[in-house]
Amino acid sequence: MMAIPKTHDEFYPIDMGTDGWASPPGYPKEIQQKILSGLLDEENKTGFRTRLLRFEPGCYTTKPFVHDYWEEVYLVEGDLTVGNDENGEGGESFQPHTYACRPPGAVHGPFKSVGGCVLLELHYYDESK
Repeated sequence: MMAIPKTHDEFYPIDMGTDGWASPPGYPKEIQQKILSGLLDEENKTGFRTRLLRFEPGCYTTKPFVHDYWEEVYLVEGDLTVGNDENGEGGESFQPHTYACRPPGAVHGPFKSVGGCVLLELHYYDESK
């Protein structure tokens, strides 16, 4: 398979308002993503994606996540709780400037944010296999 090349992007403003944000498939409407770069082809298991993911205040997911690509996550702003139950209770809370790196197949979440948050996420397949 051919790797998807990255584009050369110099600094440019990111609209943190409403333009370009959409809820990923299967996510609550209170969680939106903005793709900054790349294309992750989950069907052919190739490519990369850099995105911002934001949670509105009080939003939470109810089930753990697992996927077949690498994921790196940096909490830019706000709060994020990991491991809450289906009612949004419990879990471990994290503050800005915390980081996670998850290999394919790692079970993680559910997630919630009391005051809202913004995450920077990198998703990619190990194409050296």
